[in-house]
Amino acid sequence: MLQLGHWQFESVINGTIRLDGGAMFGVVPKVLWSNSQNIDLKNRILLATRTLIARHIPSQRIVLVDTGTGSKWSDDDAERYGIESNPEAIDQALAAMGTDADAVTDVIATHLHFDHCGGMSEWDKAPGGQLSVRFANARHWVHREHFQHACAPTLRDRASFLPVDFKWLDEDPRAEFVEGDQPTSDIPDLTFELSHGHTPYQLLPVFELGNGSELFFVGDMAPTGAHILPAWVMAYDLFPLKSVDERVALANRCKERGTIVAFPHDVKRGIVRLDVSGKKPRIGEVLCP
Repeated sequence: MLQLGHWQFESVINGTIRLDGGAMFGVVPKVLWSNSQNIDLKNRILLATRTLIARHIPSQRIVLVDTGTGSKWSDDDAERYGIESNPEAIDQALAAMGTDADAVTDVIATHLHFDHCGGMSEWDKAPGGQLSVRFANARHWVHREHFQHACAPTLRDRASFLPVDFKWLDEDPRAEFVEGDQPTSDIPDLTFELSHGHTPYQLLPVFELGNGSELFFVGDMAPTGAHILPAWVMAYDLFPLKSVDERVALANRCKERGTIVAFPHDVKRGIVRLDVSGKKPRIGEVLCP
């Protein structure tokens, strides 16, 4: 467990998924990225699905950022994406912190792609039947305009949105839809940044650590440590040039503020400091594997 300022953090791998390596690195030639990746015979690379658990010590607010793919998968669909889900991982991490799922106060869905929000709910009994909200006492935060996009996606990105994962938010009192270009929350020492390159209105939490320092969960703006290079943009990104600009801004932010970065998909590194002393950003100190 990592303690920084008023926060305790744990980056939990709740499962793994395999996605096409070419899609994950866009126009970057395979010869440049293949040596650092676990690649299977279908050219899919291994990615973690991570949940950031953050406990605010003074208020005892317990915040989860993203919940992975969840368990609502048929065998065929799970095989297509190489999904290996571990629903108990979050519960085990919470238990190690001396708490449990009922004590979770806030769940932040950075965006509603199935590999980030599927774990918010599960089948109550039989697959395809009644849904139950996994963190039943928590408020669930998502940007309204992103939710609207998820409900009416483009032909290019509709496969990333599974309505069963998020449509329940529309009429659930636990849903907290934030609005506008400068969304706010009442969670102490937490602010939001927006990212639009990967998908519109991705909601990224920034945890304030005191003395101007911060931890930034960067979501799919930079899904792994390999993606901190500005030009290594995914083919999944709807607005790749915007993604490049956002990553340049991230490197500058780390240089100016010493920002700590938390990744959603890196297999080996959950929370890191970036080394931005050279021409290109690279991974520095690993604070949480």
